[in-house]
Amino acid sequence: MKVRAHIIVSGMVQGVFFRARTMNRAINLGVNGWIRNLSDGRVEAVFEGEEEGVNSLVEFCRHGPSSAVVTNVELTWENYSGEFWEFKIRR
Repeated sequence: MKVRAHIIVSGMVQGVFFRARTMNRAINLGVNGWIRNLSDGRVEAVFEGEEEGVNSLVEFCRHGPSSAVVTNVELTWENYSGEFWEFKIRR
């Protein structure tokens, strides 16, 4: 089953390769979408793909790379749209 997750991650999540590591995992899991830094220090992402891959990516974001300190993950399940062909870091 294909799903879509929209997350916002709080904590020390910028300047610690959070976006790059998430993108690498997304590509390896076959998950499409995007990730970006927000001006308030949080990270926002949208993941689309098979449920197992998206769930795995969401779980990764609950901890992030070893240098990150995640304090909160806001997770919203949305309707799958199939609008993404790849995973990108948005600027």
